[in-house]
Amino acid sequence: MASSPPRRKVLIIKDEPSIRNVLRVLVAGLSYDGDIASSIQQVLSMIREDQFNAVLLDLRSTEPPQMDSAITELRPILVGRVLVITGDVSNPSTLEMIEHYAVPHIPSSRVTSDLSTSVAQMDDLTSFILPTK
Repeated sequence: MASSPPRRKVLIIKDEPSIRNVLRVLVAGLSYDGDIASSIQQVLSMIREDQFNAVLLDLRSTEPPQMDSAITELRPILVGRVLVITGDVSNPSTLEMIEHYAVPHIPSSRVTSDLSTSVAQMDDLTSFILPTK
């Protein structure tokens, strides 16, 4: 009897419980398990102990470039698979940081429409960057 393939998993790093729940429902609809982390220590522990296909990272929960580096250092397979979600894209300093570090991102207002494509591309490709404009 053939065993079923392992479930695909997305790590969700978000401090707002209501948004975390929406993201978990959205990734479940894409046939991914959504695991939640709310602190840097929890994120790093989970990355050490488990395999993830992608990571959704809240811009306000952490410092994305440092968190992205820490995640990909622990799990190099996640290079290009950390996606920042932010509602702050109209802030010039946020845009500057996103462009400077070339951090893949989705504005919060487009999560429901863009998440499916973005996560699928991150899962299929070893390198992925969303357009910043």
